Order: sequence, then C-alpha cells, then structure tokens
Amino acid sequence: MSELMCDSLWRASAPKGPELSPLTEDLEVDVVIIGGGFTGLSTALHLAKVGKKVVVVEAKEIGFGGSGRNVGLANAGVWLEPNQLDAALGREAGGALYDMLGKGPDYVYGLIEQYQIECEPVRKGTLHAGVGKQGLAQLQRRYQQMAERGSPVKLLTASEAQQRIGSKSFNSALFDPRAGTIQPMGYARGLAHAALKEGAQLFDQSPVVGIEKLGSRWQICVANAKVMADQVVLAANAYADFFLKPQERKFVPISYSQMATKPLSASELERILPGKEGLWDTCMVMSSFRLDNQGRLIFGGMGNTGTMHTDWAKQRLKDLYPFLSKVEFEYFWSGKIAYSDDHLPHCQVLDQGLFSVSGYSGRGICTGTLMGKELAELLAGQRSQTTFPMDTLGEISMREMKRVFYEVSAHTYHYGQRTHVLG
Repeated sequence: MSELMCDSLWRASAPKGPELSPLTEDLEVDVVIIGGGFTGLSTALHLAKVGKKVVVVEAKEIGFGGSGRNVGLANAGVWLEPNQLDAALGREAGGALYDMLGKGPDYVYGLIEQYQIECEPVRKGTLHAGVGKQGLAQLQRRYQQMAERGSPVKLLTASEAQQRIGSKSFNSALFDPRAGTIQPMGYARGLAHAALKEGAQLFDQSPVVGIEKLGSRWQICVANAKVMADQVVLAANAYADFFLKPQERKFVPISYSQMATKPLSASELERILPGKEGLWDTCMVMSSFRLDNQGRLIFGGMGNTGTMHTDWAKQRLKDLYPFLSKVEFEYFWSGKIAYSDDHLPHCQVLDQGLFSVSGYSGRGICTGTLMGKELAELLAGQRSQTTFPMDTLGEISMREMKRVFYEVSAHTYHYGQRTHVLG
C-alpha cells in the first residue's frame, strides 16, 4: 500500500486544517522551519509567541508524515528504561530528560485546552501490556525504576490487567495515569491553526529543493521562491525527502501499519478497554490498540500493510477478543518511525544556525511538542541548550541491513502467527 493517506482514519475524521497555499513569493524571516509535523508546528507556535518572524514550509500537507500517521498515544518518557537512559546520558542529564518528558502529557493536554484543539483528547492513561515471562520481567524492571523516580505508575497483576484490557492474553500491565490518547491528525492541524493565530506563516505543497549558507544567513529554495533566514530547523524526522535525504542515514526507518474496524457494538465496547486507555505490548514485534470516539478499534503493528499483515491483525484480534463478531476493517494506513542508534531523540546542530531533529522512536506526540518548545527557546536566546542530547549524529553503519532485519522480523512473525493459527 502506498504512503498516501487516502485510507487513513485520522485524515478522514480530523477537523479541517487551515487553508494553506504553496510558497510563491520571496521572504525574509528570522527562522524557517522545514516540516509541518508536531515538532515543526510546535517550534513555529512558540517562536511566534515571542515575536519571532517564522515560516513553516511543508512538502506535502500538514501532518502528512509520522505525525498524522501516529497511533495517538500521548505517552510520558522515552522508549528506553530509566536506568538505560541514565547510562546513555549520565545520571544528571538522563534525570533531567526523564523529568521533563514525564510532564509531557501535561503540556500537550494544556495546549489542547488553551487553543481549543479538536483532537478527541481522552486522558485515561495508557497500558504497557506484558506478554510472556520476558514481558513480565521487563515491566517489573520498568515499574521499579519509574517508581524510584517518583512516577505515579502502577504494575497491574494478571487479573487486574485482563480486566482492564478485556482479554486473557496478557499476564501484567504497567499503567501510567499521566498519559492518554488523541486524534493525531487533529492535533497536528490544531497546532497549525494555533501557530497561525500567534503570527507564524505556513505554506504547504512546498518541497525544499536547496539550501545554501550566504554569509551568516541561510537561503532556502522551493520551486518558485526563496526564503532568507537567520536560522533553519529541519523537522522532517523519518520523512527526510528531497534535499534532506542525507539526514535519513542517521536513523533506521521502521514501518508501522494500522487498521481501524467499523464502530463496535455497545456490548463489545463494554468489554474492550472499558477504561478507554491506549495500549501497546512487550512483544519484540510490537503491536498496539486503542479506541476512537466513534467506538472503532484501531490495531497497529510493526511492518508494512499487506494481505499477510491484515490477515494476522484479524486473527490477532480474534485471539485477543474471541467474543468479537467478524472483524471488518474500514481503514488501512502505514507510516515510518525514526529509530536512532541509541533510541533517543536528538536536537543536532549541523552548522551555525542550522538545526535538525530526529529519532523519536515512536514517541512523537509529547516528545515532538516539547522539542519544539525548547528549540524555540534556544533560537530565541532564552536558553543555552536543550534538555535533549545536542550531539551531531553520525551515519548508522549497516543501516539498510538493520531496516531489512526489522521488516523481515515483522514479516516472519506475522507469517508464523498466521501459520500457527491455520495449522
């Protein structure tokens, strides 16, 4: 299935974004931001609020990339376990990043309320569901490390988890009450409206074809116009097309696909995630599921969409919820997650006045929003560095081999699960 989002539930159900047009006239601004996702829009919003003249140029449409294809889990923290985070950055820097991202959902839901963003915000927490002995051990480690740092998480027993999830397939779950779910395309479009309200300029259908440093300033070229700026932010993340293509070599792109059912019956909704939490599991080939405001069940898993992926998803849902009537999917879509080698988000300084963000590892909503806020403060001279690592990433060795490994692993897992069921 193509990368076009014509079959995306989020694109189909989100409120309309602002009416934008391609950039056709030359401009001079303080900051130009390339990419209209969570990070780029948050950066623009926060810069405009302090009076900076800022422009966003988006190659496709607002939220086209990973932001609009997101699962919609507004999680606290990073992908790594807290001790791994400390080992990677040092206790002080790791602790600062952990604490800051722990407050990420507060900030995101605060922006949603402040700007009245229509994005189906539900703050009922998230469940990290345990599968097998290794999954239980992982959650026990995470719970202990998070509790030691004061996080209000709870490790649910098998019976508690099964009741909260509505399925007997899990032996535990780590509940985080700080988190929740949103409609990600609605959030992206809402951030765009907010940025415009604060005075930012936004242009879509404007792929950047060149960038050049002229003295102390930067010239960014699109098809029919140029922008001169003091500072540039590359905020394409896993969608580094056109002239940004070299940035792709700094992360491994992982495919993640999602499918949405038709709205479930009232009796089914009473049994499936009755508390309306979002969920992902501990399987090596991770899957996720959640509900939307119309009662659709959205199921996702690593790998590209296709017949095998869809067949596996249908069977997996039947295994999880045997009482479900025939599973019918209305929407299918896929996206890319940017995994850095250390699984950490980075704010890179590529040159004087040239910044690039990358590596959210599937935690883009809160991470991207806060990255944009801190990056705006950095560019406005309100801070000397970000809480995020600011080292420049090198190219990942054997990147294509690693990408293929993830894809083949997902394919093999889905095939094995399907064969096991059919056998």
